[in-house]
Amino acid sequence: MRTDTLRDVVLASYARRLRESRRLAGGDAAGGVSGDGDGRSRGFLAEIRRGPSVSPIDVPPAVKVVRFIVLVIVLVTVPLSTPHLGAGARGIAIAVTLIVSAVAWTIWNFVGDRPRAWLALLVVMGAAGGALAGLSSLSSAVAVGFVVTVSAGARLPAEVSVAIVAETVAAFLIAGLVSGTPSEALIGWTAGFIGLWAFGLTRRAYLLRAVEAEQALEQARRAHAAETQAAALAERARIAREIHDVLAHALAAVSVNLQAAEGLLDAVPDKGPELAKVVECVERAGALTKEGMAETRRAILALRDDSAGVPAGYVSRTSGQPAEPLAGADPADPADPPAERLTHRLRALIDEHRAAGDTAVEFTVAGPPRPLGSERALTVYRTAQEALTNARKHAPGQPVSLTVTYTPDDMTLLVSNPLPPAGTEGPLAHAGTGYGLTGLRERAALADGTLTAAPEAGQWTVRLTLPAG
Repeated sequence: MRTDTLRDVVLASYARRLRESRRLAGGDAAGGVSGDGDGRSRGFLAEIRRGPSVSPIDVPPAVKVVRFIVLVIVLVTVPLSTPHLGAGARGIAIAVTLIVSAVAWTIWNFVGDRPRAWLALLVVMGAAGGALAGLSSLSSAVAVGFVVTVSAGARLPAEVSVAIVAETVAAFLIAGLVSGTPSEALIGWTAGFIGLWAFGLTRRAYLLRAVEAEQALEQARRAHAAETQAAALAERARIAREIHDVLAHALAAVSVNLQAAEGLLDAVPDKGPELAKVVECVERAGALTKEGMAETRRAILALRDDSAGVPAGYVSRTSGQPAEPLAGADPADPADPPAERLTHRLRALIDEHRAAGDTAVEFTVAGPPRPLGSERALTVYRTAQEALTNARKHAPGQPVSLTVTYTPDDMTLLVSNPLPPAGTEGPLAHAGTGYGLTGLRERAALADGTLTAAPEAGQWTVRLTLPAG
């Protein structure tokens, strides 16, 4: 634990002066630094001429109220002390110094955000308050000098604050010696001024340490954020490797085998209607496999590159290569308006779904379409893709309705199909990992939206809602 000693205060002040001098010598003339262009600390006159380096302190309203109460006590009690205001030369001097101190104190209490005025008023308070304390040493007049010395020590560099304290003590001693103040009062109040100044220096040292600790904490937070981002990028790279090694290789093998099967079927001399249907299915499977490989490649690129989701034509910041468009974010025709791109992409998805079987799909767009952005458009596309796939697996042959509704407040995607009769599940009903809807909910949450999937009035309904903006 650090002890509150004068040594700590001096060392902290010296260390801060050394850092400021080095910054100034390096050409860093930032505001609030106390020093000249040649690296030397400013003096009192330089502070007045070039602007003071007052440490920013957020004075609570309660402290301002206490200061006001102390000022009222001084204004009430000093006139009641001996000598009274206006009684002889000493009484007139007390009245003048009291008025000057009160006016300067009142203004000083409300100009904390103007350092030059704050310092000038503190100088006036020090001279007037010190003289007032010397003229009326047996009253509460010394409170003005106490406020001056402790404020100077807490908010000003040592070279400037010691000048203000010396001014206050000198005014007090001169006025006290002229007015015949007892020696014990002169010694006692002088020690009080110096003691409160030392207390202000201690408070300033602790404030500087608090500022440095806050800066160190901010640097630690930035370092932690950088480490977290690096860990996230490393995890994304690991996932990209797994996708490439597992899914991409598997799809490539399936594509090769489908091409071989298509070649063997083409070599069959007698092609009946059933064989033609088989060839058509193989061709469609090959096309879907190639599309899956393209989607996998885009997913790997999105994981490897932080430019995922940018519009087509933009250049990747990390690889320097043009970023590929993501599914659902760009239309089949680049000339399409941005508001129509998602609609055309969904129509292409529905056409593929219809071509793969005999399921009737109804597609409706309500309201004027608007651009959603790459990430949100991808979320809508993936939701529609997953919903159509689930309808084919769990309710084969049932009609599917897909509706996109645009309102001023949000955009809603609604996919519904009748629940299949019991015992009529398709052969793919138990295929998959079972995490499709979970992934869709996560996508919706990342896009600030919501997704629900549940039976409603005999229909299985998937509803995605994304807010506008």
